[in-house]
Amino acid sequence: MTLQDILYKVSIRSITGNSGIEIPCLQIDSRKVSKGACFIAIKGTKTDGNTFIEMAVTNGAVAIVCEEMPAVLHTHITYVQVENAAEAAGIMSHNFYGEPSLKLKLVGVTGTNGKTTIATLLWKLFTALGYKCGLVSTVQNQVGQKVIASTHTTPDAVSVNELLRQMADERCDYVFMECSSHAIHQNRITGLQFAGALFSNITHDHLDYHKTFDEYIRVKKSWFDKLPSTAFAISNADDKRGAVMLQNTVAKKYFYSLKTMADFKGKILGNSLEGLHMMVNDMEVYFRLIGEFNAYNLLAVYAAAVCLGQDKDKALQVLSSLDGAEGRFDYSISKKEKITGIVDYAHTPDALLNVLATIKNLRQGNQQIITVVGCGGDRDKTKRPVMAQVACEYSNKVILTSDNPRSEDPMEILHDMQTGVNAVAKKKVISIADRREAIKTAVSLANKDDIVLIAGKGHEKYQEIKSVKYDFDDKKILNELFELLEK
Repeated sequence: MTLQDILYKVSIRSITGNSGIEIPCLQIDSRKVSKGACFIAIKGTKTDGNTFIEMAVTNGAVAIVCEEMPAVLHTHITYVQVENAAEAAGIMSHNFYGEPSLKLKLVGVTGTNGKTTIATLLWKLFTALGYKCGLVSTVQNQVGQKVIASTHTTPDAVSVNELLRQMADERCDYVFMECSSHAIHQNRITGLQFAGALFSNITHDHLDYHKTFDEYIRVKKSWFDKLPSTAFAISNADDKRGAVMLQNTVAKKYFYSLKTMADFKGKILGNSLEGLHMMVNDMEVYFRLIGEFNAYNLLAVYAAAVCLGQDKDKALQVLSSLDGAEGRFDYSISKKEKITGIVDYAHTPDALLNVLATIKNLRQGNQQIITVVGCGGDRDKTKRPVMAQVACEYSNKVILTSDNPRSEDPMEILHDMQTGVNAVAKKKVISIADRREAIKTAVSLANKDDIVLIAGKGHEKYQEIKSVKYDFDDKKILNELFELLEK
C-alpha cells in the first residue's frame, strides 16, 4: 500500500518527501523496523519514539511519522508531521490492514472490573451459538479455537489491527475485545469501528496513570462519545457513573440493572457455590457463575446478545451452561479437609470487596475466611492501604504478600499496605513477602471447611520481579498444596 493511502483520514501538518512510496509494514518499535518500513514515533509514558528516529532510519525505514520534525532530515526519507502520532498510528494501522473492523462485528468492553469475564462469556456464548469468534482479552487472544498469548489487556494499535485482520481472514463473525482506559487514552483502538460497546463499572484504579478519578472517568467516557449512530452502547444503571458514560453518545442506549428499572432487569433469587438463581426480565434462569458481581456480568452479556439480534430464550439457555474466565472466582475444594480455595484476579479495592462479600454470603457456620493478597509494584500506590483494609474487614485472617513487585522492593509495598491495617485488625494480619510461602501458610492455617482466597493474580502464570518474569501459578500451587493434604 502507498504511504498516501495509509495516511487517509490522518490529521497532517506537513509532508517532506514522496508520499507515493510503497510501504510493506508499519512499526512503532524502532527495534522491529526492517527495510521499507514506516516508523511512527510515539511519545509514550516511559520512552519517546522521537529519540529512536535515527535508529529506525539505520534499520531501513523509508518513512517517518512524527509530531515534531527531527533536526536532521535525510533526502531519501519521507517525513510526515502529524497533529497526534498515537492517533495517527491507530488510523494508519486500520487503513494498512484493510479496515478489518468493518469486515466483522466488533464489540468492546470497558470498566474497572468485569471486562475479562464479560468478553470471555460473549466469546463462549456466540461460539456455542454456532458463530466463529475472535477474543482480545487480558487472559488470552483467540481466533476461533486457536489461542494466541496475550501480553496486554489491549494490544498496541499496529498489533490489534494485525490481529483483527487475521480474524477477518479466518472469517470470524464477531470479535469481543477488552478496552482498557490505557488503550483508549493511548489511541490503541482509534480508527476501529465498533458495532457495540459495554460499560461494567468504574472504581478506584490506575490513578498512577490518570492522576485523578475524574480524568479516569473522562477517558472511559470519551470512547462512548465517539461511537457511531449505527452502534449500540450498554451501561450498568446501578453504577454511579453508568448514565454519565452514555450522556453524549449518539449510539443506541441500553441499560442493565439489579436494583432499578432497566432494559435488562435482573433479580437474584439464590446465590451459592452451585451458582446463581436469577430472574432475567421475565425468565427464571440458573447460572453456573457465582456472586452478585457475576450477576451484573451475565446481564451485560445477555444485553449484548439481544442487541446483536440473538434469540432471547436461546441466549439465556446457552449462557446458563457456561463457566466464567480463568482466574475469576476460580475455585477448587480439597477432598479430605473440604477446604475451599478460590483464586481471583481481584487487584482493586472494589474487586476484592466484591469477591470477599460474595464469599462471606456463601460461608456457613464457623467457616473462616483466610485471604492472601498483595499489590503490584510500579502501580497506583494509593490503593495499597485500601486493599489491606478491605481484606481485614471481610476476613478472619489476612496474609499480606507480594503480587508482581516489578522494580519495587516487596517490603516497601507491604509497608504501604500495612498502613491500612488498624490496631484492632493487626492481630489477624501476617506479612510474608514470598508469595508461595504466603499461600502455603494460608492453607496450613485453614481448618476443615474453611475458605482460602488468593487474590490479585488470577490467570497469570508468572511473577514479575526486577524486570524478570518467573513461572508462578496461584491455582497450580493451591492444588499442589491440596494434594499434600491428602497424603
